[in-house]
Amino acid sequence: MQPNPGRFIDPLSDFGFKHLFGSEPNKDILIDFLNQLFKGEKEIADITYNSTEHAGDNGKFKKIFFDLLCTGANGEQFIIEMQRAEQRNFSDRAVFYTSRPINEQLPKGESHWNIELKEVYLIAILEFNFKHDISDHYLHDVRLTNTDTGEIFYNKLGYKFLELPKFVKTDAELKTDLDRWFYILKHMSHLDKVPAVLNKRVFQKKFKIAEVSNLTKEEKAMYDSNLKSRWDFENSIEFAKEEAAEKARHEEALNIAGELKKEGLSNEFIAKTTKLSIEEIEKL
Repeated sequence: MQPNPGRFIDPLSDFGFKHLFGSEPNKDILIDFLNQLFKGEKEIADITYNSTEHAGDNGKFKKIFFDLLCTGANGEQFIIEMQRAEQRNFSDRAVFYTSRPINEQLPKGESHWNIELKEVYLIAILEFNFKHDISDHYLHDVRLTNTDTGEIFYNKLGYKFLELPKFVKTDAELKTDLDRWFYILKHMSHLDKVPAVLNKRVFQKKFKIAEVSNLTKEEKAMYDSNLKSRWDFENSIEFAKEEAAEKARHEEALNIAGELKKEGLSNEFIAKTTKLSIEEIEKL
């Protein structure tokens, strides 16, 4: 069974994310998204796309690859990451990612600390929920703060995490452009037409670019390959979950069978009760 592309590409696929947000001729799309995220904090007038591959100072340090990295007109840097599945130590990874562009601001050989650092932000679009976070907040704005006063200690480093599964607004409930952006990210690949509430020029442009029928032959091949990889990954994850659940059920049945055997009940009765084989029960 193969994945079936809809009318619009999936903005959360590797291909779709870079196709819609990482194109220099269409950078107004990413600028609008960033301005909605930072509304009230800053206004991004322009961006320059940077290399997404960053090596360490020497061969001992890990090379990292960002999904997108861009620099604002005032020198601030934005790392934009799309994360489909939860990873161990994700918070550590987020901090590590921001450390690289900070470190690269320091001139080699400088003997005195007289550098004013530029701002660095990481924006992560997540298709999973943070563990141990039971709130219904889907957008998290994280800064270095004084834990006693709640005041921001350092305002040039920030993290914005969007937990898409928690965003459950319908198109009729969208009140702000930020809401509309989140709705597009979550639902675009499932839509067969552009909702009337998304009539802003930048949204119309984004949907036009996202039309599968507008992709070149090479782009369509890349997108199809990307979809298949995602489909295979999701199926392997689902299979692993089913295997783990089956193993847990089997171990529970063995434990119950062991207790029943201690009570002196017959193997035939235990097999009928637990759905285990006589051979498995005899080995207990």
